Amino acid sequence: MKREKTHPTLPGLSKNALTVLEKRYLRRGPNGTTLETAADMFRRVADTIAAADRSFDETADTAGLGDTFYRMMTSFEFLPNSPTLMNAGRELGQLSACFVLPVGDSMEEIFDAVKYTALIHKSGGGTGFSFSRLRPANDMVSSTTGISSGPLSFMRVFDVATETIKQGGTRRGANMAILRVDHPDIVDFIMCKADQKQLNNFNISVGLTEKFMQAVERDEEYTLVNPRNGKQHGTLNARKVFQRIVKQAWENGEPGIVFLDRLNRDNPTPQVGEIESTNPCGEQPLLPYESCNLGSINLGKFVAEGAIDWNRLKETVRNAVHFLDNVIEANSYPLQQIHDMTHGNRKIGLGVMGWADMLILLGIPYSSPEAVKLGTKVMKFINDEGRLASRELGKVRGSFPNFTGSTFDIKDAEPMRNATVTTIAPTGTISIIANASSGVEPLFAVSYLRTVMDKNVLVEVNPHFERIAKERGFYSESLMKRIAEHGTVQGIPEVPQDVQEMFVTAHDISPNDHIQMQAAFQLHTDNAVSKTVNFPNSATIEDVENVYRLAYQTGCKGVTIYRDGSRDEQVLSTAKKDEAPREAAAAPEEKKAIKRDRPKSLRGSTHQMQTGCGPLYVTINEDRNGLFELFTTMGKAGGCAASQSEAIGRMVSLAWRSGVQARQVVKQLMGISCHCPSGFGENRVLSCADAVAKAIQAHLIDGGYDISAVTARQERGACPECGGVVEHEGGCSVCHACGYSECA
Repeated sequence: MKREKTHPTLPGLSKNALTVLEKRYLRRGPNGTTLETAADMFRRVADTIAAADRSFDETADTAGLGDTFYRMMTSFEFLPNSPTLMNAGRELGQLSACFVLPVGDSMEEIFDAVKYTALIHKSGGGTGFSFSRLRPANDMVSSTTGISSGPLSFMRVFDVATETIKQGGTRRGANMAILRVDHPDIVDFIMCKADQKQLNNFNISVGLTEKFMQAVERDEEYTLVNPRNGKQHGTLNARKVFQRIVKQAWENGEPGIVFLDRLNRDNPTPQVGEIESTNPCGEQPLLPYESCNLGSINLGKFVAEGAIDWNRLKETVRNAVHFLDNVIEANSYPLQQIHDMTHGNRKIGLGVMGWADMLILLGIPYSSPEAVKLGTKVMKFINDEGRLASRELGKVRGSFPNFTGSTFDIKDAEPMRNATVTTIAPTGTISIIANASSGVEPLFAVSYLRTVMDKNVLVEVNPHFERIAKERGFYSESLMKRIAEHGTVQGIPEVPQDVQEMFVTAHDISPNDHIQMQAAFQLHTDNAVSKTVNFPNSATIEDVENVYRLAYQTGCKGVTIYRDGSRDEQVLSTAKKDEAPREAAAAPEEKKAIKRDRPKSLRGSTHQMQTGCGPLYVTINEDRNGLFELFTTMGKAGGCAASQSEAIGRMVSLAWRSGVQARQVVKQLMGISCHCPSGFGENRVLSCADAVAKAIQAHLIDGGYDISAVTARQERGACPECGGVVEHEGGCSVCHACGYSECA
């Protein structure tokens, strides 16, 4: 058969996509020179995956199938997970995104797991663990007559190993740690990331049981169980533990929660084992030593003339299932145990991206009942067609080896090639390549600022919004930049109200809307749905608790939340609001650290703070752009306290004039203590540095600064690689400017 010609360039690729591909995906020579184009990469992947057909039929037309896969990817109707794009047809050959490893209750088993983790991360995968089998801290160790150090101490060992490996710089190491809520060390686990300098290579989730959730509802005690012997190890109040989880998630987004009994209710092979953990982003429950191969259909590509093209979607679903089943054959596994378990169950995870794009093209607001209803319909169609495709493959290639005794065998005994077919994964990087919205998330932005390699700042505009703005006559470059700085189109008078309703971002819709959409897709998804429920900084602990309860009530298998500005390591990312308070006026140009010149006159106020060294007078002045300088004067002149306070004032002034936010200054100074504190309760001042922080905070409040609004729109984080916007979506942190992903 004549091969379809590979185009040297692909017209559908955006500049942003090309940047991501060149940096992370394309083959390079020893000197770093790029050895293939994007089209070459897709051809490499298509031919490698198609060639797996020869494992089942030596006469198979793999060239024709390769062309089908190539068209499917280069049209951006479907893309596999990143390891497949990176490694198919290359020496490494590891094509899976996610793995789960067992952690047994012995030193040998624990350090075997550490070694296996290193091999998986080196090959480009992420790992999930349950530490629930480990005996609690201070429990007996009969072999040494000593005491156990508990799960948390061993989690740190895994964390250090991951930090050391960092997957060769291609994909960042990512782990998921799950502990059952009935483990005796559960309270310490809930709090283990309160210090945000710890366990930075882990996402953590608490494994909740139905018994626990029922005890929460009844405000009852529940039993803790020592995994070493299965015996009762005391009790805790379920509602208090639940509230501890909620409060800590409100503080910094972790822990998440997974409903273990629901994962095992839908475990297709209970005869093989119990599901204890998921992959790092939570959407893929897996048995120990199991891996999964993921891919996503770009729903925005299946809208034609204002309607969904169901026939073309059906064809793509079937081709995608064929593709992902072939990945299992083409894959090079890092461990024999993983090879055997993966081939035994042959799980695949077909998901979606571009959901927000589809809704926009159909004229349906994301946060509407119609959108939720359509989400259920679309996912049911994909799941049903995916299972039919898997059954057809099963008739030709045979059912997955562990089919006997599976839930499919018990129900109808028809062949089934794959134990699971559908998963909604985060698609942060591949959605950038496809120029699509991520997963089932709302838009991350309508317009945003991107810093390119020469440090020029470009305005990136959602193509659907740009088209509509030009068609309806309200497009202008200045408006697009203002939207990028504002962070949303909501409240911008030049944008018509119906367009504002259509182009909502993750920060414009309510947490309840997030959960309702997650639940809609979960209803017809074999595995789970990876999604982040975004909260404004002003959200209360009760708001988070309500969403956790709603996730349980609506049938979700887990939930991850993020309250804007709740992580200490975050720094200013994008933009300002024209109508926002002056402290918000920190545009990307200020990241160049160009110091503002001092005008001849400034306005300000002086705050008297009582310290252990005497009264400290803190004067804060502002220019038209916001906070500008800070001076300190001690009530008694001279001495070390006065000189240290003056030094703090000079450094704070320099920081403000160079674009550093007041809130970041407060974070650095607040809580520093000395030998001579002053005051009690809320008025307690720990040191002169603490006094300066409290004075700045008081100044912001007295000046009417809307601190919650500033935090909510601006302190979402800056990408550590390019300085762009970091969005929390799909249970992860993603930079849409360069493709950086916190969770690989």
